[in-house]
Order: sequence, then structure tokens, then C-alpha cells
Amino acid sequence: MEKLKSLPTEALYKVCDTDILPFLTTETLENFNGFFGQERAIEAMGFGVGMRRPGYNLFVMGNPHTGRFSFAMESLKGIAKKEKKPSDWCYLNNLLDDRYPVAMELQAGKASQLRRDNKRMIETIMTELPAVFENPAYQRKKSKIERDFNRHYDQAIDSVEKRARENSIAVYQEGGTVGFTPVAEGQAMDEAMFSQLSEEVRDTFSKNISELEDYLTESLTELPQWRREAAEKMKILDRDTARQTVSPLIQTVKEKYNNISGLADYFNQLESHIVKNSADLINDERLIEARTENGRRTLLDDQFGVNLLVDNSKTKGSPVIFEAHPSYENLFGRVEYNNDMGAMVTNYQMIRPGALHNANGGYLVLEAEKLLEQPFVYGALKRALKAHEIRIENPMSEYSGISTITLSPAPMPLHVKVVLIGGRDTYYLLQEMDQDFEKMFRVVVDFDEDVERAPATIRNYARLMKTLAAEESLAPLTRDAVARLVEQSSRLSGDQDLLSAHIGELVDLLCEADYKRKSAGEDLINAKHVEMALDAQEKRTGRLAQKILESILNETVLIDTDGKAIGKSNGLTVLQVGDVSFGTPARITATVHPGSRGIVDIEREVQLGQSIHSKGVLILSGYLGHQYAQDFPLTLSASIALEQSYGYIDGDSASLAEICTLISALTHIPIFQQYALTGSINQYGEVQAIGGVNEKIEGFYKLCETRGLTGQQGVIIPRANVRNLMLKKTVVEAVERGEFKIYAVATVDECLEILMGRSVGKRKADGSFTQRSINHQVVKRLKELHKATTAG
Repeated sequence: MEKLKSLPTEALYKVCDTDILPFLTTETLENFNGFFGQERAIEAMGFGVGMRRPGYNLFVMGNPHTGRFSFAMESLKGIAKKEKKPSDWCYLNNLLDDRYPVAMELQAGKASQLRRDNKRMIETIMTELPAVFENPAYQRKKSKIERDFNRHYDQAIDSVEKRARENSIAVYQEGGTVGFTPVAEGQAMDEAMFSQLSEEVRDTFSKNISELEDYLTESLTELPQWRREAAEKMKILDRDTARQTVSPLIQTVKEKYNNISGLADYFNQLESHIVKNSADLINDERLIEARTENGRRTLLDDQFGVNLLVDNSKTKGSPVIFEAHPSYENLFGRVEYNNDMGAMVTNYQMIRPGALHNANGGYLVLEAEKLLEQPFVYGALKRALKAHEIRIENPMSEYSGISTITLSPAPMPLHVKVVLIGGRDTYYLLQEMDQDFEKMFRVVVDFDEDVERAPATIRNYARLMKTLAAEESLAPLTRDAVARLVEQSSRLSGDQDLLSAHIGELVDLLCEADYKRKSAGEDLINAKHVEMALDAQEKRTGRLAQKILESILNETVLIDTDGKAIGKSNGLTVLQVGDVSFGTPARITATVHPGSRGIVDIEREVQLGQSIHSKGVLILSGYLGHQYAQDFPLTLSASIALEQSYGYIDGDSASLAEICTLISALTHIPIFQQYALTGSINQYGEVQAIGGVNEKIEGFYKLCETRGLTGQQGVIIPRANVRNLMLKKTVVEAVERGEFKIYAVATVDECLEILMGRSVGKRKADGSFTQRSINHQVVKRLKELHKATTAG
């Protein structure tokens, strides 16, 4: 096998050629309109919005900081402003049963007009009603009814008085009662005079008085009927009088809104209610006691006003509503209560809308993760979308066990597009756990995280920077600053041929570069300012990486960067702490001895190795058997450990280092410690790509640089990861000076030759390997272990 050459510097970092940027500063560029690199998402959004069938709600799927929220809001607003305004909605008092307020739909802008007209009408009615009942014409009719009743009464009393006079008895009325007393010589007798009469005369008087009382009772038998008739006549008079006043006022408003379904019936009920209860309304103690005009208006509004729930008079097109805190009440509305002397009271005027009401006829945007955090909300949202109606309910009432008298507002028809914004994990979780989810959210707007790095795309990226800088009030950028940002974008995407679509991170970097520009007192943002901002970011978040480096330098953590060692190698790991990731080397060791336990993963045995890491170790046995033990059993006992690791380990990127370390321990061929390596392998010994390759290389380079570069140190990575290389300038410059090397391997054999400095050997026709090669030593040693194990 020919000796593998290290990678050239041009493979380590893809420079952005400024010749493809036809400008000196971004000030001369046009603004970028649209959404950078999101053609798929734009097409899906257009389809989801245009499809008006039920169930075609949208889920905007992607990682944070990719601009997914701005994309959704701007896309929806652009479409919504061309659409028709939705209806207004209001609640009216149900005068037949005030527990069930009536929902009323009106053309946009009509509801506020109805509220004003209704308010003026009620105020006019309540002003004119008392006046009409004080009118002389009304008073005359009222007096006539009273006189007619009194005439019947007086006639009855007169007939009784006439009969009483015939028997020398006087009739008197006192305290509403009628009494009788004997008369002598025109004067009513007192007790003394009556007692002086003879017994026979007294008995005659008593008998006559008793007969008169019976006659009085008989004469006044029809008194209750006369009273009822008089009261009925008064009611009819009051109603006729009130109707004459109220009907023309209500009729004027009713005719104005006669084309709105349901309003005519409401105004008829309103007229009947006011006419029927006119006397009570006029004599309502609360209205009489209301000292101010505003207090009087409030009381009237509580009974007859219009509760304007949704007013779209000023809405342009259809509404786009984002609810940042989608609690049950914020989404579905609520009924509020007042504390009245210890009692909780409410009325239809205390019904409050939710985001669904405000978005009705348009679009409701919610963050999926926040929606799922709220109790009862997701299930209630599904019910509303299925039933196509909004109900205002208290979700806790069925669980509280306390029955309270409350309102049950009439539901409103619901026509809304719900747009959920969330991560991929959330989408797939809902898809798996909720069988209704796919039926309710049929349109997936998948937000790309990367964009192809082509000249046309780079020029659009430059226009995007100009637009973002203008929005944030930043200085224009020079051409070299744009080129540096393009290169940083490729590093963030983890691919030389891609640009990151994480717009949020780009904005942050632009703002920090502009801060460095201001500090330097310069007019334009250049590449130096971008570099300073990147360095500052790394310094702010680099405390933990520095601590780990110090622990290696003072040999608290054992890592060698020169010399040779058997059964030891330097693996490369990436540590993720919050949103910060950095690479650091880790020593991998292996031991081999006779036995039949196979390869023991110490990390797994102590439950620190996670499933993917354990899979990588198990693959090692498959590779050893396939490569070396085709004609004899694979019998050995070996153990592998990631030394001085005290946390959970996952990922299979250490499997290349593990197999090389295992072969070293098996053959007693030492490994050069100036190398660190990363990569996963399959059972055929092919080296596969891993993640975090830039951070891993830079972590080992930092250690070597601090200890002193010898020109022999380097890193071995999978060949498949070469396209992911966007290394820091310090690493690239060290490689260019010959002080550091980076090798890309495709097989375990290539890696072994670099690590051990000798030929790996070729397989001959009989299946054996060339003498004194690494692979020949492996086969020889495995056979020895097999014989030792079987002999024992």
C-alpha cells in the first residue's frame, strides 16, 4: 500500500472568491426580498394557504434561529392583506333566558355601528319613558281607571249606608276598614250611651249591624275582581303608552339592520321586554340611585348593550394573529366575574374573546411546544377545528366538583387556518402519539437549514446581509466582510458546499461585528471586524474548553502528543454544553488476553456507554472475524475503555480509534501518540463519516500548539468528512507551514499504516497476509490466543 499523503491546505478550508461579488460595499446592492433558500417551504406554504378544505392546517417545521417564525408571519401577512375582511361578532343579551347569550354575525365594521345605534336608542328610550308616564294624557287615562274602580266601590258603600240609615246605624271608614255604630238623635252612640239602652233595643242594634256586615260583605264580593280589572287596565295602559314611545325608536334601528339574520327577532324581543317591564325599568332602584350619567349608562348597557367581541372595522384583509401564550382562556376566550358583596356575578357583557375569535376568518399562528405545555388546550383546539365552532367554556368546571351558575354563550362558527411552528422532534412526536394530528395538519412546511453554496446563492446572501444590516441600523459591509461571513456560514452548516440558513445567528454576528467597527471608529464593517467578533464569541464561551486544556497540560488528564505506546491512542470527542460545542482529545486504551469473553466495553458494563457507542464496540468483533478469522474461531478476551471519562458517552465516532488500539494491544505494535483520530467503521473495515470534525481537529491542534508543534503531529479523519472541513485559519496556516498534518482515510488499513508506521500487508491468494505486516501479526496473534484458550 502506498504511503497516504496528508491533505493539502485547499482541502481544509473553502475560501469565498471575492471576484464573484460584483460590488465594493453592500450599500450599492438591492434589498433581498423573500426568504433565503426556502423554495420548498414557500411552495408548501402557498399550497397550505390556498387549500381551503378542512384539515389543511399547517405545521412549519424546522430548527430555531432559521427564520421560520418570520417566514410564517410575513408569508401569511402577504397573503392575508389581499383577502376579504371577515365578519364582526358580538354577543347580545338573551332576554328570554339570560344564561344563554346570543351570538350575532355582522359585516366587518357593522358591529361597532350597531353598538353605537343601540346605545343611543336605549338612552333615548330611558329618557322618554319617564316623561311619557308624566304626560297629562296618560295621567287622565290613569285617573279614569282609578275613578271607575272607586265608583264601583263607592256604589257598594252607598247601598250599605242607605240600609244602615233605615236602621239608625252610621257607617264609618277607618284605616281601610268599614265599621258600623248605632245612632241616636243624629249622633253616634258611645259605649256608655249604648249600655243605657234596653236589652231589647241593644239586641235589635246588634242584629241589624250583623245583617249590615253580611250585606257589606256581599256587596264587596266583586271587589277583588274590580281591583284585578283595574290593574289589568293599568297594565294595558302602561304597555300601550310604552309601546307608542318605544316602538318607533326600535323600528328605526330595526329597519336599518333588517338584512342581518337574527337581529329583527332580537329587536322584537327587546321591544316586548321593555314594553312589558316599562314600569319596573322606570322605578328600578339602581337606575334611580345611579348618581352620575355614566353610572346610569353602565347599568343600562349591562342589560341592553351590545358586547362587541370581534371588531374587524380596521383590519386590512384577513387577520393574522400570533398568540405568544396559548393558555386556554387566551385561546378560547373567557367569562369574567365581579365580586358583589361576596357573591360572584357575571353577565353577557363580561364575555371576553380569545385568539381564535380574533383570528376567525384568517390565520392563527402558535408555537407548538408552548401549545403542548398548556393543560387542556391541544385537545380543545382539535375539537374546535373538527366541529368548526368556538365554544367559551371553563375547562376546570367538570373537574372542580363545584356547580356554579354561569353563562353558556352561543358557539360561533369557526373558519381559521391554524399554523403551528415547531421543531422536527415535536412534529414526529405528535405524528406518533396522536392519530388525529395528520388529519388536522396535513401540510408540512419543512424549513431547510442549509442552502447550496453557488455563485448566484452567494450574491443573494450578500443582498440578504445588506437587508439585515439595514433593518438593524448597522453599517454597510465591505466585499471581504461578506466573503468572510459566507465562509463562516459554510462552517456553521458543516459543509464546504453549503450555506447555513440560520438567519438568527447571522444577525447576531453582524451586530457584534458592527460593535467592533464602532469601537475601531471605522465607517464600514470589514473582514477584520467579523474575525474579531468571532474571536470574542469564542472567548466568552471558552471557559470550559480552557479548563479541560489546562487539566491536560498539567497532566491531570493523561494525553500524549509524542512518543509511542502499545494499546493506547488519542480519540477525538466533541462536548456540547448548551449551545457551545468544542473538541477535546480522550485517551482510549485496550488490553487483550487469552479467554473467550470477547470484546468487553467497559463503558457499557458500568452503564456509562449509551446504545450507539455500544453498537460501535460490537461492530469491532464483526470486523475482526471478517478480516482475520475466516478459517479459525475468533477466541479472545479484550477490554476497551475511554479513560478518565466520568459521564455518559454516546456515538460511534470512536470505533476507528478503538479497533486500531485493540490491534495494537493484540500485536504489541506501538501507536504513534502524535496522532489523534476519529471515525466510525463498519464490519468490513470501511471508515464512515462522523460529526463535529472541525471542532475535533481544532481541539487536538490547540493542545499540540500549546505544548509546541513538532511537525509530526496530526489528525486522522474519515475521507467522507473532507467536504465538512472549514477549519480555523490558525490550523490551516500550521498545515501550510508543515507543522501539522491532517490525513483522510477510507479504511482501517490506511489508518493503521499511519498510526504504526509500517505496512499493513496485502492479502495473498491463499488468504494469508504478507510476512511481517501488521495484518500478518494480527492473524498470528489471534491463532495463538485461540490455541491458548482451547488448551486451557
